[in-house]
Amino acid sequence: MVRQLKRKYEGDEERPLGGYLAVLGVYAGVTGALVGLAKALRIPPPTPSATDTVLMSLATHKLSRLLSKDAVTSPLRAPFTRYREPAGDGELMESVRGHGVQHAAGELITCPFCLGVWVATGLSAGLVFAPRLTRLVCVTLTAIAVSDGLQLVYDNAKDAGGDS
Repeated sequence: MVRQLKRKYEGDEERPLGGYLAVLGVYAGVTGALVGLAKALRIPPPTPSATDTVLMSLATHKLSRLLSKDAVTSPLRAPFTRYREPAGDGELMESVRGHGVQHAAGELITCPFCLGVWVATGLSAGLVFAPRLTRLVCVTLTAIAVSDGLQLVYDNAKDAGGDS
């Protein structure tokens, strides 16, 4: 029955459904363990402020891009990907390689949108277990994200001024 469902889902393109299930299982296990630990330690969940939400949002964006696209973090992705070409501004284009869990993990770690769920979960756990440190990390990542934006604005203004 599982093979038949897999065949009907995939059509002509093979998809690593088992790998996706394994990755989802890891996420559920880690999340469940964090919740269990917080309950065992009797740490109540915080009520994030609007500032926390903004900082976490920007920090999640920046950390997800750093982990999934940055040239310097490519050794972390190398077991799951193959280098294709530069993508501009210190980022790389990589293709996913392998089958099953390797392929599913490669898709996860090369997709900033997909990785954002994991990063946001980690930062949320940080607010539970180490709120001051997590806020500092979020402020740092937010400053980097704003700095990146300012660098791009500066470069574009410089390029626009040179065309006159």
